[in-house]
Amino acid sequence: MARLLFKLNNVPDEEANAVRTLLEQHDIPYYETHAGRWGIAVAAIWLVSADDYAEARSLIDQVQHNLLTQKQTGDPDQLPASLRQRFQERPVDFFLVVVAIAIIIMLTVWPFLTAFE
Repeated sequence: MARLLFKLNNVPDEEANAVRTLLEQHDIPYYETHAGRWGIAVAAIWLVSADDYAEARSLIDQVQHNLLTQKQTGDPDQLPASLRQRFQERPVDFFLVVVAIAIIIMLTVWPFLTAFE
């Protein structure tokens, strides 16, 4: 019976490709499902045989650990940008997002402010 091994939702292509390559190198049969047109299905890698789960899971854990150490020791410029850096890179977009948030808050609070008049 098939068993879910690895969900692909929000997984970088680099990591997903590493998992696929690893499973193929170790001759572990698998298949993939996709999220579908509206993204409501499970995008995942499934094992054909549940007996291979322990081996495949340990291999994936090693790959994820290796990717994590590469990211941590890698280029610090690839770290997520702080709020200040995002503002400096794209001030107009940042300002428009702040204005949109303010408008949404005002529209949400407006009925309560006018109810007491």
